[in-house]
Amino acid sequence: MTSWFFHPYHQQPVTDAAAQTSGQFQIRAATPADLTGVAQIITESFHSQQGLWGWAFPLLRLGIYEDLRHRLASPLPHHVCLVAVVANNLVGTVELGVRFSDAWTNVGRSFPYLSNLAVHPKYRRHGVASGLLISCEQVSLEWGFQDLYLHVLENNHQARQLYFKLGYRVHKVESNWNPFLLSRSRQIFLHKRLSAK
Repeated sequence: MTSWFFHPYHQQPVTDAAAQTSGQFQIRAATPADLTGVAQIITESFHSQQGLWGWAFPLLRLGIYEDLRHRLASPLPHHVCLVAVVANNLVGTVELGVRFSDAWTNVGRSFPYLSNLAVHPKYRRHGVASGLLISCEQVSLEWGFQDLYLHVLENNHQARQLYFKLGYRVHKVESNWNPFLLSRSRQIFLHKRLSAK
């Protein structure tokens, strides 16, 4: 299967090598029609529907939907939301944008940053996350960047394993200085040096 995603800056199709080799899914830029599915996958991936916070799930999903709707309606030159699709079903998503350096990141300039990588539970461990990450690397290179950054929770061992396997390395670990957040897992700021292929 030949797969394409549309680079939002140039509006030209870019071949996605990861999707081509898998033959199972297509990666493309998200459209407004994808918003409900993207919001559902992100909310399911990062928030529980069980227990005390289960009542808040629809509100969290609505907040994520509105956030993404705003970003897609007001596109920046360096922002893209990618989706992975199998037989017209949305199975994964990731966002890539450019952030500006601050004292915490210690990067020293603007840099591409990955966020909201999420895959539907039924499609995990099928290469969807890897395909989305590799597609983001291609877009970052096309934007003229040689590095890519993201955060991962220290206790998210599966995600950390995936990132390390794909060449990401620890750039910085946040310190838990807030006594109210001590029980929360620390965030690790990861970095990957990209090479043009």
